[in-house]
Amino acid sequence: MARKKVEAAPEIEAHDPRKTFALAGHKTALATASRAIRSGRAPQGWLISGPPGVGKATFAFRIARYLLAFGATDRGPEDLSVPENDPTAAQVTAGGHPGLLVLQRGINPNTGKPMTVLGVDEIRKLHGFFGMTSGAGGWRVAIVDTADDMNPQAANALLKALEEPPPRAMLMLLSNAPGQLLPTIRSRCQRLDLRPLSDAEVERELAALLPDMPASNRAMLVKISGGSIGVALTLAEDDGLALAQDAERLIDRAASPDIGATLALADKLSRVGDGTDRFGTFLVEALTNRIHARALEGGAGLDRWTDLLEKLKRSFLRTGALHLDPRQTILSAGKAIADTARRARL
Repeated sequence: MARKKVEAAPEIEAHDPRKTFALAGHKTALATASRAIRSGRAPQGWLISGPPGVGKATFAFRIARYLLAFGATDRGPEDLSVPENDPTAAQVTAGGHPGLLVLQRGINPNTGKPMTVLGVDEIRKLHGFFGMTSGAGGWRVAIVDTADDMNPQAANALLKALEEPPPRAMLMLLSNAPGQLLPTIRSRCQRLDLRPLSDAEVERELAALLPDMPASNRAMLVKISGGSIGVALTLAEDDGLALAQDAERLIDRAASPDIGATLALADKLSRVGDGTDRFGTFLVEALTNRIHARALEGGAGLDRWTDLLEKLKRSFLRTGALHLDPRQTILSAGKAIADTARRARL
């Protein structure tokens, strides 16, 4: 089954969220959104947060379809679903509904990859969009995917849109790291936090999406996906699962590092086009999941690990941007993990 690469969209999704009508998990957040919308008290700004691939875009499109079909009324079902054959849903799926605007990083024509930031020119489209007259009392809905990608100029332009929202309009901001957004943006939005899915929910979805994959591989995906269907499917692509397993082993061996295995891994990744970049993504994801799990258990002494996490992010970004020797990056990452393991337990 063909799927998009990680870089194909700012928010990793298991499916194209425009075309995804089923929502796995997130019952609490859905109930909160349903009460607000169906009671006629929908906020004009919503900040939908959660880890990458957890379903933020799917959730936002579900809200958008409902508002465009039924408005902020109780005429639709409590779960905010809209039938696939509904004319409004069909327009949203086709990307042709005049009441919906989706803002994402553009594609760099030279590289074919997404731009590094969501610029001010994209965000300024909000002003013209919200300034349009909505037909037949309809709504205008805008989705920013993701707000984390905005540069300072774009963030200030977004703030202006939030300060003067028109009636029957909703702006939904998707964010992997809401704490990094401007406080003034956060204060003008109602927060909806999407939590990682349970292992059982991920397993159920993967069984339906990847029925031909061996159960043992699906079990590994459940373990390392961090409760994210999007991440699990990305890992299942090509050699993603193997790279993710390599990342897990590098952390598992931290207390007693295997230098030979780390050297072999570095050599292997140096021969793969984007191997180091993808491995860095998986390594950061694996370490993030362990830190989160330990924090939920009330674990102390995680400061060293969170500091390491930031250092690893910068290291892999610098390697890709400056075309540095990937082998040195992997060896340095292994040493840094081992050094941290000697000072703190995870």
